[in-house]
Parts: sequence; structure tokens; C-alpha cells
Amino acid sequence: MAGSSAPSPARIVLLDFDDDAEAALWKPVDDGVMGGVSRSSLTLTGPGIARFGGDVSLENFGGFASVRTPPRAWETANATAFVLRVRGDGHAYKFAVRTDDRFDGIQYQSRFTPRPGDWSEVRLPLDSFVPTFRGRRIPLVPSLGPSHVRALGLMISDRQAGPFELLVDWIAVETR
Repeated sequence: MAGSSAPSPARIVLLDFDDDAEAALWKPVDDGVMGGVSRSSLTLTGPGIARFGGDVSLENFGGFASVRTPPRAWETANATAFVLRVRGDGHAYKFAVRTDDRFDGIQYQSRFTPRPGDWSEVRLPLDSFVPTFRGRRIPLVPSLGPSHVRALGLMISDRQAGPFELLVDWIAVETR
């Protein structure tokens, strides 16, 4: 049909950080679990804005900082992509998803580098997520199944030493 276009995907906001309790749920999992000294946290900087920030150190074979939610049911069953509204600082970050309730296990990661200093929407299609275990890609693991999402996380790694700050307005999914 002339002039018709495909319908735009629906969007479901998973977290908008309007509730202080949402930010308080995120816990750091930094390289201290393996002897490093990096540190991070997720805190509110104002109404509805979360700050993932801290310092990455390469001392003691470290080099990563991350935060994640506890496992819970998310409204992701029909998701085709995650969308984050963020303001970066020039660093590359990873959005991570876990599909089970274990502390240590497979996580799916998608890398993004938001524009420094400007708010932008970052779209991460499900097929961009790579299965990893302790930072290493794992072969022969099924693709990320959206109905299995249990925990969400943010990470900075890849030897990006020094202070960092990623501001997050909201995290959503696009659905079919």
C-alpha cells in the first residue's frame, strides 16, 4: 500500500528511577570479588535520574565495576530490544542481563558508547547480547530469550581505568 508504514514498536518502561527504592535495589559487583580495588554504586542524583559512577582501577589484576538488580520478574516476554535513555562521559559501557537467580553464572552483555555530555536513547536489540561468564564469551549458549530475564545490570570494563559516570533516566524494552 502506498503511504503505509510499519507500526512503531510499543515501549514498556521497566525502571524510571522516580522511586528511591528502585535505585536502592542496585548493588555493586566490582572486581573486588577477584582481588581488585575498583568501586562503583548506583545512586539518585535528582528526581528520576540514576548515576552509575565510581572508579575503575587496574591494580591487583582488576579492571571492572558493575551494578545489578536482584532477580525478579520483569515485563520482557515480548521484548525485541532494550532501550536506555542515558548521558555518557566518553566511556564504553555494557548493559547486562541475567536469566537465572544465581549470583555467578552466565550473563548476556551488549556494549554501548553514549555521546558524552548529551542525553540520548541507546537501543540494544536482543541479538546484540553476547553470552559471557566472568567476562569471557561462551560458545554454544542459546540466544537471550526475553521471557527469561531475571536481573539487569550496568558495567564498565575493558581496561578503562579512572573515574566514570553514566547517568540513566530510564530503562525500557521495545516489544513486538
